[in-house]
Amino acid sequence: MLAKAVPRPCSGAGRHGAPAARLRSVGVAGGPRRGGAGGRLVAADAGERMPVVAVAAGKQPFNGAAMAGIDKLVTSTVGKSTNILWHDCPIAQFERQKLLNQKGCVVWITGLSGSGKSTLACALSRELHSRGHLTYILDGDNLRHGLNRDLCFEAKDRAENIRRVGEVAKLFADAGLICIASLISPYRSERSACRKLLHNSTFIEVFLNVPLEVCEARDPKGLYKLARAGKIKGFTGIDDPYEPPSDCEIVIQCKAGDCATPKSMADQVVSYLEANEFLQD
Repeated sequence: MLAKAVPRPCSGAGRHGAPAARLRSVGVAGGPRRGGAGGRLVAADAGERMPVVAVAAGKQPFNGAAMAGIDKLVTSTVGKSTNILWHDCPIAQFERQKLLNQKGCVVWITGLSGSGKSTLACALSRELHSRGHLTYILDGDNLRHGLNRDLCFEAKDRAENIRRVGEVAKLFADAGLICIASLISPYRSERSACRKLLHNSTFIEVFLNVPLEVCEARDPKGLYKLARAGKIKGFTGIDDPYEPPSDCEIVIQCKAGDCATPKSMADQVVSYLEANEFLQD
């Protein structure tokens, strides 16, 4: 519910001769995150940070408007962000999922470079699309063309890369989509951190268990050759470790001369989604 401020001129002088500020937004938010039936009020003038002001319960004037049921402002500090406010929206995940006839989740595909993560992601997306389900792929390389273009492959940046993808995947799942994340994501601790962002049952870790020698023989991007020549440092599987999952939901095994087709691998994931009621008719 929004409270409208008394209209003010967008330009010109205020009542004391100073330029009048423009009210950018006034919002009231309520819900279980803040406890009780009270709400919170946010007001910000264009180009100006407004102070946090407590408003007593009941109808109190704010900028000429009476605000009913307002308790107090509750702002938070998260990381380096201060004075931020969480707004609950009237349409929740349940309503979005009902509209899409599916449950939002994250299918996190992990494995060595060349193991077939992107191939599986595309095959899975195609199969689900053909069945009438909405998906979106977050591919590691694709994301480094935009969202993560400021990150390199040093340990600190690789960790930040995974954290960002985890947060974006969480948003897609909350929107009701089946989000397919395809990244090497070599460390258990980082994958575990992404899992903790969601309800545990909605994070589905898929391990493409393909031996290093098979991945290196494929070498679709020529990266193993560069790593062996010392032209790429910190390459997973060569001079940087890969930590296999210890408790993932799906393991797809591949050995030399015995690898499943992309369609077969996708069907294995679809079967899991069906068995756990992520897909609805």
